[in-house]
Amino acid sequence: MYDVVLLTLGSERDAPGGCGSGGACCGGATGADTAPTSQTDAAQTGTAQTDGNQTDSGQTDTDRADSGQTGQTEQCATERPRVPVLACADALNARGARVETITARSDAEIDAVLARLDGPARPDGLTWPDPDSKTRLVVATASDGQLRAVLRRLVRRYAPAPSKRPADLPGNRTLPDLPPVAVLPLDPARAGTHRDLAAQLGLPRDPAAVAAAVLDGTPRRLDLLRNDGGSVTLDGALLGAADDAGRPLHWRARVEVDDTILTDGAEPLLACAVGNAGGYATLDDVTLLTAPDPADGQVEVAVAVPVVVRSAWGRKRVRLEVRRARGRAVSVLPREGKVPYLDDGVEGELTRKRSWWIEPGAWAVWSI
Repeated sequence: MYDVVLLTLGSERDAPGGCGSGGACCGGATGADTAPTSQTDAAQTGTAQTDGNQTDSGQTDTDRADSGQTGQTEQCATERPRVPVLACADALNARGARVETITARSDAEIDAVLARLDGPARPDGLTWPDPDSKTRLVVATASDGQLRAVLRRLVRRYAPAPSKRPADLPGNRTLPDLPPVAVLPLDPARAGTHRDLAAQLGLPRDPAAVAAAVLDGTPRRLDLLRNDGGSVTLDGALLGAADDAGRPLHWRARVEVDDTILTDGAEPLLACAVGNAGGYATLDDVTLLTAPDPADGQVEVAVAVPVVVRSAWGRKRVRLEVRRARGRAVSVLPREGKVPYLDDGVEGELTRKRSWWIEPGAWAVWSI
């Protein structure tokens, strides 16, 4: 039988209210656009890297936003396990699994849990996941940002530096197959109007069904987006902003997908969507992404460009032109000021070039 760890991300500071119902709690906080802080997290797109398999020199604001450790005024309290966590633990215990519930309040505490998934020592000295591990991980998530926080730490643990790239690493990847995780959503509402990643993937939300997936299911491998800001993206990113009245604001950036230039930065944009899954496929009544697929090995990108046209009577009107492309990598270079964005529900501001690239089948979820 398996050892199962039920991992919840907590906060060092308690707050009134509770966790899981708002976008700013435990993983939805504002994070800034920052540079990579780990030698294994820099992109293979021109960002410098040095040797080291696990070196992590610090924590970016984006990292702290994922794990609920920013200086936001609202923090979530998870001193006691939430009801779904207790229900899932009971269902696992009833099946004979050895269950441990852990609340991690720092990256170091997350890393201590992930270390249980390590494989045997390798001759090359790299830390590698154990494909036959008897330990299975369940991540109880109040937001997609929390799930991303755990996946980011998995990437930092197992991604080798380019100079230590082993021969058994797939040619189209920068990291090995990450250990599968089970997702236990803590907010049922996100299966409806505000669809989280678990809802998009059709993963079980009932604690007993999650327990069954952990013990009886198989890994469903999914694509992962890494970026040169030192983080990862599971669902997607939406760049752009609106004024207080809800009107979209214009901004400019150069957007490239592989060798395709969607915009060179000279024309105004209303939005840019970078999609691995479908969380940002639409914006109001505008379809940005047509067929985002988290398992097809490609990222879909769209930009919304306002275009002025003249009618037969000479009258001017503005129509919205959506340009799309699919590929392995995308870069966005802001031309002026800061560009607000949401990445897996976590807020930030883009002030310099940001690149995302796809890691086909790099992570996995337990599913039936």
